[in-house]
Amino acid sequence: MSLIKYNNRSIKDLTTTPTAAGGGGTGALVHIKTLTASSSATLSFVHGTADVVLDSTYPIYKFEFINIHAATDDVYFTFQSSTNSGSAYGVAITSTAFRSEHYENGAAQGLNYHTALDLAQGTAFQGLDAGEGIGNDADQSLSGTLTLYNPSDTTFVKHFLARTQKYTASNISNDSFIAGYFNTTSAIDGVQFKMSSGNIDAGKIKLFGILDA
Repeated sequence: MSLIKYNNRSIKDLTTTPTAAGGGGTGALVHIKTLTASSSATLSFVHGTADVVLDSTYPIYKFEFINIHAATDDVYFTFQSSTNSGSAYGVAITSTAFRSEHYENGAAQGLNYHTALDLAQGTAFQGLDAGEGIGNDADQSLSGTLTLYNPSDTTFVKHFLARTQKYTASNISNDSFIAGYFNTTSAIDGVQFKMSSGNIDAGKIKLFGILDA
C-alpha cells in the first residue's frame, strides 16, 4: 500500500486532500446537480443537459428531496422517466406502495397498503407519497429520497426505491414506501418530477451518483 501525502507539511495550510487510487471510494456520493423549485410546473434531470449526468458513469443514482412545498393543497409528489432525452415521459411502471401514519393530535395511527398508488404496467406519473396528499400550509412539505438502479443498462428493467416523509393536508405525519420497476430494457436518460396537480411552489431536489466498487 502506497503512502498518501498531503500537498504541504502543515494541516492549517492544506489546500487539497488526496484520494486513494480509484477515486472517492465504494459507495461514495458524488453531487451532480441541484434544482430549486420556484412555482415550477416540473423539475427535470436530463442527461447531457445543464451538466446533468444520467448514464453509465454511475451504477446507482440518488435523488434527495428537501422541503418540497406544494402550491395546491392535498396533492401528490410524482415522477416519471424518459428513454428519449426528455422528449416524452411515460415508461411502463409496475409498482407497490404502503405507508405508516400518525395524526398530529394523536387521534389515530395506522400501517396500510395503498392500492390507489400502485401501477401495473401503467405509464402515468408514479406517486412518491402514499395516503393523503401533501398540505400547502406555509409549514407543510415533503422530504425524502429516490434511488434509481443502473438506468443505462440495456439488459434488465430499471428498479427504483423511494421513501418520503410528508406533513399532510390533515396534519398527519406520513412515512411512505414506494418501490417498483420501469419495464424497459432501453436506457433511461431523463427523470421528471411534478405535483399531481398545480406547481411545486418551493423546495430542492439534489441528484447524486454513487460510485461502484
